[in-house]
Amino acid sequence: MVKDKTVAVVLAFFVGGFGVHKFYLGNNLAGVLYLLFSWTLIPSLIAFFDFLGLLFMSEQAFNVQFNGGMLPGRNLLRSATDVTAALEQLQKLYDKGIITAEEYEEKRLKLLREL
Repeated sequence: MVKDKTVAVVLAFFVGGFGVHKFYLGNNLAGVLYLLFSWTLIPSLIAFFDFLGLLFMSEQAFNVQFNGGMLPGRNLLRSATDVTAALEQLQKLYDKGIITAEEYEEKRLKLLREL
């Protein structure tokens, strides 16, 4: 399922204290933790920062992090040139610290399988 940045931002703002945006983005463990501790209002504070992070994140970074490098409306990267460009972008995101080593490796392997 391709995730939409606007939907994630709206969910984080309005129901982020319950972790709905985390479930939407595929991070179910964090979603459960937000839900379990929602009575403390700490998840609401964290969700506000999640909201800001998502709001100011570029579409490209969002797609790399949450859609596996795919653009909305595109199911597969079409050519080796596209995969190479996506790998370069992924490396830049990793170098800047936007994604973790685990996310980098997972997305890199997914891109390489598409060749």
